[in-house]
Amino acid sequence: MSEWVLPDEVLANAPTCTPRPHELADLELLLTGAYEPLTGFLTAADVASVVARGELADGRPWPVPITLDVPAELAARLDPRAPRDRVLVLTDPEGAPVAAVEVLEITPAGPGSARLAGPVRRIAEPAHGPFRKMRTAPAVVRASLPDGRVLGVIAERPLHRPQLAQIAHTARALNAHVLLLLPIASAGPGGLPAEALVRAVLAARDRLPRCTVVAVPLAPRGDEIRDGLLRAKIAAAYGVTHLLSLGGTVSSAGVRVIVPRELGYDIRDGQWRPLDDVPPRFRRGQKTPAEIADLLDRGSGLPDWHTPPAVAAELSRSRPPRRERGLVVFFTGFSGSGKSTIARGLYDALAETGERTVSLLDGDVVRRLLSAGLTFSREDRDLNIRRIGYVAAEIARHHGIAICCPIAPYAATRAEARAAAEEAGGGFVLIHVATPLEVCERRDRKGLYAKARAGIIGSFTGISDPYETPTDADLSVDTSEIGVDEAVKQVLDHLRDEGWLDRRGW
Repeated sequence: MSEWVLPDEVLANAPTCTPRPHELADLELLLTGAYEPLTGFLTAADVASVVARGELADGRPWPVPITLDVPAELAARLDPRAPRDRVLVLTDPEGAPVAAVEVLEITPAGPGSARLAGPVRRIAEPAHGPFRKMRTAPAVVRASLPDGRVLGVIAERPLHRPQLAQIAHTARALNAHVLLLLPIASAGPGGLPAEALVRAVLAARDRLPRCTVVAVPLAPRGDEIRDGLLRAKIAAAYGVTHLLSLGGTVSSAGVRVIVPRELGYDIRDGQWRPLDDVPPRFRRGQKTPAEIADLLDRGSGLPDWHTPPAVAAELSRSRPPRRERGLVVFFTGFSGSGKSTIARGLYDALAETGERTVSLLDGDVVRRLLSAGLTFSREDRDLNIRRIGYVAAEIARHHGIAICCPIAPYAATRAEARAAAEEAGGGFVLIHVATPLEVCERRDRKGLYAKARAGIIGSFTGISDPYETPTDADLSVDTSEIGVDEAVKQVLDHLRDEGWLDRRGW
């Protein structure tokens, strides 16, 4: 990708935008040449052609639309017809300029959003993201590889002994150099942070044959077939001739895809062999991701016959037992349902044991402090929950327990709070305080329902604003049927049963 030196006055006056995480990943792959033949974000004609036929408008194969969406008000400041007014500077999350887009086309992309198309040019080397020294450009990687076959492995999960055996066997059979491509643009399957994935794979490096390791900002898009084709194209750009599929969907796009035979552990001599070559009575199958996660959650450790000790130690560090992990306990329900009372009871119970650091984010208190000035419009309600979710996730990141008890009427923002906690490496327990509306209204200790019925208070949940009943609650309690002490006990029992609390402390 050629350098583009912008005149100072153009750079100073151009609008700026920080792309979303997957767009930043796309930008880096465009700038490094991993997305060849693309040189920028696609036009509407290219997008339509890719979606319909898997090729660009000029007929060149390409599997996935690579696009850039920005707020409509930002797009309004750009004019594709004027060379000096069609430059948009793209920044990293810290606001440092990374690249510029020469905007040649602007099209609608949904309410309040516009889609920009045009070539990108580098302003400065990207400085954001972990393992920066491992994020080597494809041309540099290709130049460093030995002559001959290159076996590519896209390691979306940690490498346990069966995967290591499959890689070693295939590399020997092909007489190939191994190139490990580590996706780092987002958390991996099961929520494993990208940084933890890299550390876990590096912990197994000494058990691999000749090997080069490269970190790639590759973000999945949710379409397995198209994602597989994109992975194959990127692998080919890095010099891969043969691509080993280790469970993910990988499709051929300029490289030969190899699907290895399933292996089994032979207890007679401790070797991994093709499953059919090991008699059932002497065979142990490889553990599923769910079984591995369960062992880690319970703190049981991963068996040496399945996982090298260095890899197991890295995974245990990144996914400690639940009783040692951060946690967000998120109550939702109508005003007057008993959320705050149960939350305070839970807080007191946890504080008494001293087992965990615990913080209480009460809805009313948050409204007075963290979210002072916000209204009860849909947008401000969502912003309030996002703020609560952010603070709670940071508490969980540092292994504390955050107890939240807003009304949180909308499923989408509750899901955002769950995702934030899990991305921070913590857990998330959603508790629906399912006290019926008529019971909450009869209580009405603050007189809020009466004011809402009289029209004095607008946008009141359950009266003039909807409440989306959770379909993903981990626990439901109804304070019209049980007292507060029993409700607190149910919550504590659930947390103990799921391993979030150490039973020895109770």
